[in-house]
Amino acid sequence: MALLGGGYISTFNVPTWVIVVCALSMALGTSIGGKKIIKTMGSGMAKLTPVNGFAAQSGASVVILIATLFHAPVSTTHIISTTVMGVGASKRLKSVKWGVAKSIVWAWVLTIPITGSLSALIITIIKLFV
Repeated sequence: MALLGGGYISTFNVPTWVIVVCALSMALGTSIGGKKIIKTMGSGMAKLTPVNGFAAQSGASVVILIATLFHAPVSTTHIISTTVMGVGASKRLKSVKWGVAKSIVWAWVLTIPITGSLSALIITIIKLFV
């Protein structure tokens, strides 16, 4: 969308190099922060047993499937985070570490304006040299 909006491509046909760069960026991000994220989701926000993890994943898959059927854009990360909170809270509300959950929600809220600002800065720098 950024390439189309910026006038760098004329039709919404994603170039192969964009797909490769995005995949590599996601792989790099996962390799750097993945272990911490997995630890936070699996035990940092709420202690999950295998059956609790199964319940969270099943609930998330149903929500994602329904969203897909309605063509609704959703964040799978947000969905699985909230299902983990829900499974933890189903045992008892105090079993969820709400401070960790609050930090996660703040990260969600701040992601869009921060990434938008960084993108604008990068585009501005690129335009200076092109």
